[in-house]
Amino acid sequence: MSTPIKILSIFGTRPEAIKFFPLVHALDADERFDSRVCVSGQHRGMLDQVLEIAGIVPHHDLDLMQPDQTLDALTANLLTGIGQVLDEEKPDWVVVQGDTATAMSGALAAYYRKIPVAHVEAGLRSGNIHHPWPEEVNRKIVGSFAALHFAPTETAANALKREAVDPAGIHVTGNTVIDALHWITGEIEKKPDLASNLAELETRFAGKRIIGVTSHRRENFGGGMEGIADAIRRIAARDDVAMIFPVHLNPNVRKIMNAELSGLDNVALIEPLDYPHFARLLDICTLMLTDSGGVQEEAPALGKPVLVMRETTERPEGVEAGTAKLVGTDADVIVRECNHLLDNEAAYAAMSKAHNPFGDGQSVGRIVEALASA
Repeated sequence: MSTPIKILSIFGTRPEAIKFFPLVHALDADERFDSRVCVSGQHRGMLDQVLEIAGIVPHHDLDLMQPDQTLDALTANLLTGIGQVLDEEKPDWVVVQGDTATAMSGALAAYYRKIPVAHVEAGLRSGNIHHPWPEEVNRKIVGSFAALHFAPTETAANALKREAVDPAGIHVTGNTVIDALHWITGEIEKKPDLASNLAELETRFAGKRIIGVTSHRRENFGGGMEGIADAIRRIAARDDVAMIFPVHLNPNVRKIMNAELSGLDNVALIEPLDYPHFARLLDICTLMLTDSGGVQEEAPALGKPVLVMRETTERPEGVEAGTAKLVGTDADVIVRECNHLLDNEAAYAAMSKAHNPFGDGQSVGRIVEALASA
């Protein structure tokens, strides 16, 4: 038997961990690979929740999270920390996912050592380097030198081709987040206690249509967050809805949301949810209000419309397919579009039944085969 291909998977945030764990499972189970995992700890508690649920024990944990850490300090620490791991492991391939500082720094550290990089969720582009910020540039940096580009959609693949990426290195795989959602849904069916902590809220809001909310984007800090909070308060004035809002740990989010929304009967400001409970929220909600990227992919898999509280999206496929709609952070627009979905059955059905363009839950198998034959 030939020597296994040594793969070092590098990630550090909760969304990365969710999108990575199905691939780590597959690599661990495949004798063609020697699978190693390095986490940066860019998110700490939220990352650890996913690692525990997925049963992943990293071989390297850099534990780099610091309060109010600047992007340049984080990037410097990531480059040197990951560089030391690369020098120790000497992998055949480095695999990164998405658009985080960890992904960009991990790929760059590998490039400095002439280790080939495979990029999961490659080719997403908003066309605006400040929205999402700094993720748009992080993704472009990785895309400029990765050897394998695992694009979730044809739109993403075409974006890479427009940037003169060699088509031979581009593989349209679907998005691994759908693989992850299928896995966790199956786990919850087998072990309902994994997602039982929302039962009290489900009872409290019985008979109301639940709207899930997430918000954390840096470009929305300040005025954008204030607009989102105003919209939530106005939507919650309806007597037929309730809002469940897992509030991000970032103080730029918490300060505004707690000040504007605390004490409202129809709004539950709760701590960030672990992955099974977030999957449960997606399942019980009528629609999602979000500025997240991943939610734009996950919610349609369960037939839930998404109103995207951003000016641009690097996931235009959802907008084009009709599963998502850009509404920005203007409170009047958010309220109008949300009420339209709540009050117009045809409009709601059109979004909820639209085809999810982000995959069929078989993305990981395609990625593994591409890595094996690279």
